[in-house]
Amino acid sequence: MSGHMPGAVLAAVLFAALMHASWNALVKSRSDTALATVLVVAGGGLLGAMALPFLPAPARESWPFIAASSVAQLAYYTLLVETYSSGDMSLSYPLMRGSAPLLVALVNGPLTGEHLSGAQWLAVGLICGGIFAMYESARSGSARGRRTTAFALATACIIATYTMIDGAGVRHSGAPAAYTIWIFLFSGMGALAWAAMRRGPDLLPFARANLPLVVIGGVTTLGSYGIALWAMTLAPVAAVAALRETSILFATAIAALVLGERVSPARLSAVALVACGAVAMRLA
Repeated sequence: MSGHMPGAVLAAVLFAALMHASWNALVKSRSDTALATVLVVAGGGLLGAMALPFLPAPARESWPFIAASSVAQLAYYTLLVETYSSGDMSLSYPLMRGSAPLLVALVNGPLTGEHLSGAQWLAVGLICGGIFAMYESARSGSARGRRTTAFALATACIIATYTMIDGAGVRHSGAPAAYTIWIFLFSGMGALAWAAMRRGPDLLPFARANLPLVVIGGVTTLGSYGIALWAMTLAPVAAVAALRETSILFATAIAALVLGERVSPARLSAVALVACGAVAMRLA
């Protein structure tokens, strides 16, 4: 595969980044972020299940990774709810998505014996600078902002965890698409089971009133990942992964223009640092 990324692939990956930011904005825009998240996750699982009969099954060796990743995904959605319930998307989304590649790079070294390159250390510096700027802004602000920062960084830890699990599991699977869809399916089932047990009386009325969440949320969450997988078969993986990090910028724009959040120049500069660092980390 050459290092060139066709224009159609570039446009598709940018659209996938926009889709990822969009489903997060859908969840954030609802008054009940917990049930909104459940509907989005269930929608992704339902759409994925429809494709499973047409895909080869993952290898037996990958099923423990599927199980572990599904549990980690459920933890991720739980923390995502707490994060979006506590504060702004323009603060939390960049922290979550930007810190995860940093954590993966820092943890993966001791586990595999690989050392960070000079370019990766530069990316670490950019991300850390952006995170520190956001943290200082939140620390000097309200307790709500500090709480949002703490939940966002905890969520980033879970993202890094399932990223490392899937990095190993998908190599054992022999069927990356089916591997991913089974995780979506199990996560959706787990989220629905939680909602039925903890929010049973509220679930059906909320679902009826927010039925588009199931369809739109399911399409955007599954589609954003599916497009990325497709793009990685046609363009360099590092380039695709880096381009996906533009979701940080899309999320900030949506938060300001659609959700009406106030994004100060200082926060915007911090977001730009995190985004540039995340892209550099993927490309290094």
